[in-house]
Amino acid sequence: MSVLTLRLAGPLQSWGAASRFTRRTTESAPTKSGVIGLLAAAQGIDRGDDARLAPLAALRFGVRIDQPGTRIRDFQTAHHAATGQSMPLSERFYLADAVFVAALEGDHPLLADLNAALTHPVYPPFLGRRSCPPAQPVDLGLHDTTLETALQQVPWQASAWYRRAHRTRLPQTLTVLREATPGEPGAAQDLRDQPLSFSAAHRRHALRTVITTTVPLPATAPAARAVEHDPFDALEEENS
Repeated sequence: MSVLTLRLAGPLQSWGAASRFTRRTTESAPTKSGVIGLLAAAQGIDRGDDARLAPLAALRFGVRIDQPGTRIRDFQTAHHAATGQSMPLSERFYLADAVFVAALEGDHPLLADLNAALTHPVYPPFLGRRSCPPAQPVDLGLHDTTLETALQQVPWQASAWYRRAHRTRLPQTLTVLREATPGEPGAAQDLRDQPLSFSAAHRRHALRTVITTTVPLPATAPAARAVEHDPFDALEEENS
Protein backbone atom coordinates (compact mmCIF):
# COMPACT_ATOMS: atom_id res chain seq x y z
CA MET A 1 0.00 0.00 0.00
CA SER A 2 0.99 3.61 -0.64
CA VAL A 3 -0.38 6.92 0.60
CA LEU A 4 -0.86 10.17 -1.34
CA THR A 5 -0.83 13.28 0.84
CA LEU A 6 -2.27 16.71 0.04
CA ARG A 7 -1.98 20.15 1.63
CA LEU A 8 -5.37 21.85 1.54
CA ALA A 9 -4.94 25.52 2.39
CA GLY A 10 -6.48 28.72 1.07
CA PRO A 11 -8.21 31.94 2.09
CA LEU A 12 -11.57 30.13 1.99
CA GLN A 13 -12.67 26.49 1.94
CA SER A 14 -16.13 24.93 2.05
CA TRP A 15 -16.76 21.20 2.46
CA GLY A 16 -20.48 20.51 2.47
CA ALA A 17 -21.90 17.09 3.36
CA ALA A 18 -25.53 17.90 4.24
CA SER A 19 -26.38 21.14 2.42
CA ARG A 20 -30.01 21.64 1.48
CA PHE A 21 -31.74 24.22 -0.72
CA THR A 22 -30.63 27.77 0.14
CA ARG A 23 -28.54 26.87 3.22
CA ARG A 24 -25.07 25.59 2.24
CA THR A 25 -23.09 24.54 5.31
CA THR A 26 -19.51 23.34 5.66
CA GLU A 27 -17.96 20.58 7.74
CA SER A 28 -15.03 21.46 10.02
CA ALA A 29 -12.65 19.44 7.82
CA PRO A 30 -12.47 18.33 4.16
CA THR A 31 -14.94 15.64 3.13
CA LYS A 32 -14.00 12.54 1.18
CA SER A 33 -16.45 13.51 -1.55
CA GLY A 34 -14.81 16.92 -1.93
CA VAL A 35 -11.25 15.59 -2.07
CA ILE A 36 -12.17 12.79 -4.48
CA GLY A 37 -13.86 15.44 -6.63
CA LEU A 38 -10.62 17.47 -6.63
CA LEU A 39 -8.64 14.42 -7.78
CA ALA A 40 -11.24 13.46 -10.40
CA ALA A 41 -11.07 16.99 -11.81
CA ALA A 42 -7.28 16.78 -11.99
CA GLN A 43 -7.61 13.58 -14.03
CA GLY A 44 -10.31 15.06 -16.25
CA ILE A 45 -12.97 12.52 -15.24
CA ASP A 46 -16.40 13.55 -16.51
CA ARG A 47 -19.16 13.99 -13.93
CA GLY A 48 -21.20 11.10 -15.27
CA ASP A 49 -18.28 8.66 -15.61
CA ASP A 50 -19.02 6.48 -12.57
CA ALA A 51 -16.73 3.68 -13.81
CA ARG A 52 -13.63 5.92 -13.63
CA LEU A 53 -14.80 7.45 -10.36
CA ALA A 54 -15.16 4.09 -8.56
CA PRO A 55 -11.41 3.32 -8.06
CA LEU A 56 -10.88 6.79 -6.57
CA ALA A 57 -13.88 6.44 -4.26
CA ALA A 58 -12.51 3.08 -3.03
CA LEU A 59 -9.35 4.72 -1.65
CA ARG A 60 -9.16 4.90 2.15
CA PHE A 61 -9.31 8.51 3.29
CA GLY A 62 -8.16 10.52 6.29
CA VAL A 63 -7.52 14.16 7.15
CA ARG A 64 -5.48 15.96 9.80
CA ILE A 65 -6.48 19.39 11.09
CA ASP A 66 -3.26 21.44 11.15
CA GLN A 67 -4.91 24.88 11.39
CA PRO A 68 -8.63 24.86 12.26
CA GLY A 69 -9.56 28.17 10.66
CA THR A 70 -12.64 30.27 11.39
CA ARG A 71 -16.18 29.54 10.24
CA ILE A 72 -17.75 32.51 8.45
CA ARG A 73 -21.13 33.12 6.83
CA ASP A 74 -22.00 34.84 3.57
CA PHE A 75 -25.23 35.65 1.76
CA GLN A 76 -25.54 35.39 -2.01
CA THR A 77 -28.20 36.09 -4.56
CA ALA A 78 -28.47 36.02 -8.36
CA HIS A 79 -30.72 37.19 -11.16
CA HIS A 80 -32.10 35.07 -13.96
CA ALA A 81 -30.40 36.29 -17.14
CA ALA A 82 -33.49 36.02 -19.35
CA THR A 83 -36.20 37.33 -17.04
CA GLY A 84 -34.25 39.46 -14.58
CA GLN A 85 -36.09 37.69 -11.76
CA SER A 86 -34.22 37.51 -8.47
CA MET A 87 -33.29 34.06 -7.20
CA PRO A 88 -33.83 33.16 -3.50
CA LEU A 89 -31.24 34.52 -1.10
CA SER A 90 -28.81 31.73 -0.15
CA GLU A 91 -26.85 31.36 3.08
CA ARG A 92 -23.34 29.95 2.59
CA PHE A 93 -20.71 28.99 5.15
CA TYR A 94 -16.93 28.84 4.70
CA LEU A 95 -13.76 28.07 6.65
CA ALA A 96 -11.32 30.98 6.55
CA ASP A 97 -7.53 30.54 6.88
CA ALA A 98 -7.69 26.78 7.53
CA VAL A 99 -4.96 24.24 6.70
CA PHE A 100 -5.42 20.48 6.43
CA VAL A 101 -3.37 17.45 5.46
CA ALA A 102 -5.47 14.93 3.53
CA ALA A 103 -4.25 11.38 2.90
CA LEU A 104 -5.49 8.63 0.59
CA GLU A 105 -4.34 5.01 0.90
CA GLY A 106 -4.42 2.53 -1.96
CA ASP A 107 -2.48 0.80 -4.71
CA HIS A 108 0.69 2.57 -5.78
CA PRO A 109 -0.01 2.74 -9.58
CA LEU A 110 -3.33 4.55 -9.07
CA LEU A 111 -1.89 6.98 -6.54
CA ALA A 112 1.12 7.64 -8.79
CA ASP A 113 -1.26 8.54 -11.63
CA LEU A 114 -3.17 10.88 -9.32
CA ASN A 115 0.05 12.45 -8.11
CA ALA A 116 1.09 13.13 -11.71
CA ALA A 117 -2.36 14.56 -12.51
CA LEU A 118 -2.07 17.06 -9.65
CA THR A 119 1.06 18.56 -11.22
CA HIS A 120 -0.63 18.95 -14.63
CA PRO A 121 -4.39 18.98 -13.88
CA VAL A 122 -6.98 18.84 -16.64
CA TYR A 123 -9.26 21.06 -14.54
CA PRO A 124 -7.91 23.33 -11.78
CA PRO A 125 -8.30 22.16 -8.16
CA PHE A 126 -10.59 23.93 -5.72
CA LEU A 127 -11.28 23.50 -2.02
CA GLY A 128 -14.88 22.32 -1.95
CA ARG A 129 -16.30 25.06 -4.21
CA ARG A 130 -15.04 26.62 -7.43
CA SER A 131 -14.80 29.98 -5.64
CA CYS A 132 -12.20 28.52 -3.23
CA PRO A 133 -8.83 28.01 -4.99
CA PRO A 134 -5.86 26.63 -3.03
CA ALA A 135 -3.17 29.08 -1.95
CA GLN A 136 -0.35 26.70 -2.96
CA PRO A 137 0.10 23.48 -4.96
CA VAL A 138 -1.77 20.76 -3.08
CA ASP A 139 0.63 17.86 -3.73
CA LEU A 140 2.70 16.69 -0.74
CA GLY A 141 3.95 13.50 -2.38
CA LEU A 142 3.69 9.72 -2.21
CA HIS A 143 4.68 7.63 0.80
CA ASP A 144 5.27 3.89 1.13
CA THR A 145 3.50 3.57 4.44
CA THR A 146 0.03 3.33 5.98
CA LEU A 147 -2.60 6.04 6.25
CA GLU A 148 -2.15 6.28 10.01
CA THR A 149 1.63 6.61 9.80
CA ALA A 150 1.49 9.23 7.07
CA LEU A 151 -0.87 11.37 9.12
CA GLN A 152 1.52 11.07 12.07
CA GLN A 153 4.73 11.87 10.18
CA VAL A 154 3.91 14.49 7.55
CA PRO A 155 5.35 17.78 8.89
CA TRP A 156 3.02 20.31 10.46
CA GLN A 157 1.66 22.48 7.63
CA ALA A 158 0.26 25.42 9.61
CA SER A 159 0.92 28.87 8.16
CA ALA A 160 3.92 30.85 9.37
CA TRP A 161 1.72 33.58 10.88
CA TYR A 162 -0.32 30.95 12.75
CA ARG A 163 2.83 29.34 14.19
CA ARG A 164 4.13 32.74 15.30
CA ALA A 165 0.80 33.60 16.94
CA HIS A 166 0.87 30.31 18.89
CA ARG A 167 4.61 30.01 19.55
CA THR A 168 4.17 30.30 23.33
CA ARG A 169 1.35 27.72 23.38
CA LEU A 170 1.87 25.26 20.57
CA PRO A 171 -0.73 22.47 20.36
CA GLN A 172 0.53 19.19 21.76
CA THR A 173 -1.63 17.09 19.45
CA LEU A 174 -3.51 17.42 16.15
CA THR A 175 -6.96 15.99 15.45
CA VAL A 176 -7.25 13.27 12.79
CA LEU A 177 -10.48 12.14 11.12
CA ARG A 178 -10.05 8.88 9.19
CA GLU A 179 -12.03 5.98 7.84
CA ALA A 180 -12.52 3.24 10.39
CA THR A 181 -11.33 -0.29 9.75
CA PRO A 182 -13.91 -3.09 10.29
CA GLY A 183 -14.63 -3.56 14.00
CA GLU A 184 -12.29 -0.75 15.09
CA PRO A 185 -13.20 0.77 18.48
CA GLY A 186 -13.17 4.50 19.04
CA ALA A 187 -15.26 7.67 18.75
CA ALA A 188 -17.04 7.05 15.44
CA GLN A 189 -19.63 8.93 13.45
CA ASP A 190 -21.35 8.30 10.14
CA LEU A 191 -20.89 10.94 7.46
CA ARG A 192 -22.70 10.85 4.10
CA ASP A 193 -19.70 11.77 1.97
CA GLN A 194 -18.76 8.47 0.29
CA PRO A 195 -19.13 9.37 -3.41
CA LEU A 196 -21.07 6.99 -5.65
CA SER A 197 -21.82 9.33 -8.56
CA PHE A 198 -21.08 12.96 -9.41
CA SER A 199 -23.66 12.99 -12.21
CA ALA A 200 -25.19 16.45 -12.51
CA ALA A 201 -28.62 14.84 -12.87
CA HIS A 202 -28.41 12.67 -9.77
CA ARG A 203 -25.48 12.94 -7.36
CA ARG A 204 -25.32 10.03 -4.95
CA HIS A 205 -23.38 9.52 -1.71
CA ALA A 206 -23.28 6.71 0.83
CA LEU A 207 -22.56 6.75 4.56
CA ARG A 208 -18.97 6.39 5.72
CA THR A 209 -17.80 5.60 9.27
CA VAL A 210 -15.23 8.10 10.54
CA ILE A 211 -12.98 7.64 13.58
CA THR A 212 -11.66 10.68 15.49
CA THR A 213 -8.17 10.34 16.99
CA THR A 214 -5.19 12.55 17.75
CA VAL A 215 -1.50 12.43 16.83
CA PRO A 216 1.46 14.17 18.50
CA LEU A 217 2.45 17.48 16.91
CA PRO A 218 5.03 16.58 14.23
CA ALA A 219 7.99 18.65 13.12
CA THR A 220 7.18 21.88 11.31
CA ALA A 221 7.35 21.99 7.53
CA PRO A 222 9.88 24.44 6.05
CA ALA A 223 8.38 27.76 5.07
CA ALA A 224 7.26 27.78 1.45
CA ARG A 225 9.44 29.85 -0.87
CA ALA A 226 7.55 32.75 -2.40
CA VAL A 227 7.11 32.39 -6.15
CA GLU A 228 6.57 35.49 -8.29
CA HIS A 229 3.43 35.02 -10.33
CA ASP A 230 1.77 37.22 -12.92
CA PRO A 231 -1.63 35.85 -14.02
CA PHE A 232 -1.39 37.83 -17.28
CA ASP A 233 1.59 35.72 -18.41
CA ALA A 234 -0.88 33.14 -19.75
CA LEU A 235 -2.55 35.76 -21.96
CA GLU A 236 0.81 36.90 -23.31
CA GLU A 237 1.71 33.31 -24.19
CA GLU A 238 -1.56 32.86 -26.10
CA ASN A 239 -0.99 36.05 -28.11
CA SER A 240 2.66 35.34 -28.92
